[in-house]
Amino acid sequence: MSPDKLEQSQFPNGVAVTMSSAIAMVSLILGVFVLTGCASRGGAIPYDVADFGKPDPISQTALQADYTIAPLDKLTVQVFQVTELSGTYEVDLTGRITMPFIGSIRAVDLTADQLAQELKTRFSQGYLKNPEIGVGVAESRGSVLTVEGSVKTPGVYPVIGRTTLLQAIARSGGVDEYGNPKRVAIFRQVDGQRMAAAFDVTTIRSGEAPDPEVFRGDIIVVDGNNVRRAWRDTIQAFPIFQIFSPL
Repeated sequence: MSPDKLEQSQFPNGVAVTMSSAIAMVSLILGVFVLTGCASRGGAIPYDVADFGKPDPISQTALQADYTIAPLDKLTVQVFQVTELSGTYEVDLTGRITMPFIGSIRAVDLTADQLAQELKTRFSQGYLKNPEIGVGVAESRGSVLTVEGSVKTPGVYPVIGRTTLLQAIARSGGVDEYGNPKRVAIFRQVDGQRMAAAFDVTTIRSGEAPDPEVFRGDIIVVDGNNVRRAWRDTIQAFPIFQIFSPL
């Protein structure tokens, strides 16, 4: 799935936002990450964090009504007066669920209401008469993360299974010619607070440092000259240093 097809993301503050508001949030985050020098460590964000922590559970995050189903999401399907068909179904890695009688059906990129309507249509074709079907998202597990800054293809990418920082950067095309691989930040909400940690990708690639796992909702920002040029005006316009404490 290409990043331009993902129009909304679940960010660390637990709010689903559109791509336009995502850009605004990333512009604030980039302000924390500005410093002089293109190929060095430094800045306010700490390095070598012993236990950065995992993000807050997905159950604490409310989904918007127009949330679209992702691979590995768990769905509840209720078919009125047909308990044999009602239950919990997991979306597989191909974006489909399998149900009795109708078999495999595409669920990914549909809202819960759209999938319910599709199930009604399929079950009406010789299986049930005027079925009443409801679909809900019991657990959102696929979701997405954001890669921004000095990478070749910044954007929003799906998180399916275990993903590391290097893998996430690779999905975005890698660090661009202006990038500083010694200063890569991950922003995450932990225990209800927005947290940040910096990583030196050069030491990770050489095996000197572990490759940290990244999670849905994380925002990854790669420092670089083009970051400073593109976001200077926005950075100066907002008091972002107070927003992201503790760091």
